Amino acid sequence: MELDITSSLFWVAVGQIILIDIVLSGDNAVVIALACRNLSPEQRKTGIFWGVAGAIGLRVVLTVFAAMVMGLPWLKLVGGLLLIWIAVKLMLPEDAEGHDIKASSNLWGAVKTIIVADFVMSLDNVIAVAGAAHGSLALLLFGLAVSIPLIVWSSQLILHWMERFPVIILLGAGLLGYVSGQMIFTDPGVLGLLPEMPKWIDKAAGAVGAVLVVAVGRWLEQRMLAKQDVTIV
Repeated sequence: MELDITSSLFWVAVGQIILIDIVLSGDNAVVIALACRNLSPEQRKTGIFWGVAGAIGLRVVLTVFAAMVMGLPWLKLVGGLLLIWIAVKLMLPEDAEGHDIKASSNLWGAVKTIIVADFVMSLDNVIAVAGAAHGSLALLLFGLAVSIPLIVWSSQLILHWMERFPVIILLGAGLLGYVSGQMIFTDPGVLGLLPEMPKWIDKAAGAVGAVLVVAVGRWLEQRMLAKQDVTIV
């Protein structure tokens, strides 16, 4: 995709990157809070700043690398299938045990905890954002530059909205399903096995991916909730 900011496709892709980052980065605020909870108020601000800066830098490097290799055969297929699993998992009830993040009593210990935890949790975000960028590094960097400050400044508000309006999770999962469908049907290896397809096939595949994710996610969610009710009884 060419970097043409007057193109509607450009702004649609930027919007997808921002929404993906918002949906998949909600846990970051929780990780940061847990890692810094034993620090003094002065150290807490410093720890949050350097922890977020390190996590963002690491994520940008990983995402750029992912976007660069997405053009290789079969990687989009693998990434798309993995993203479907991530999207379905996003809709399921969280584990009651929550986050296993240890609080640190010293500043740089907390910073290290934030960076390591974010690295472990960033795989879904990296794959989804790289797929939404359609191979354009310029678009990828532009989308990240817009979305990262939004997440850092409003992470607590985003978490509140996601808890109050569960439809945000549903829409986010559908968006991930859409991106995964497009990734799978634009993979060079997949295209090489199929006859010549119309240009709109990636959009149709995206729509199928979105519907599939929401349907499977809802079904698994209902099964899990039913099992929980049986256990309580």
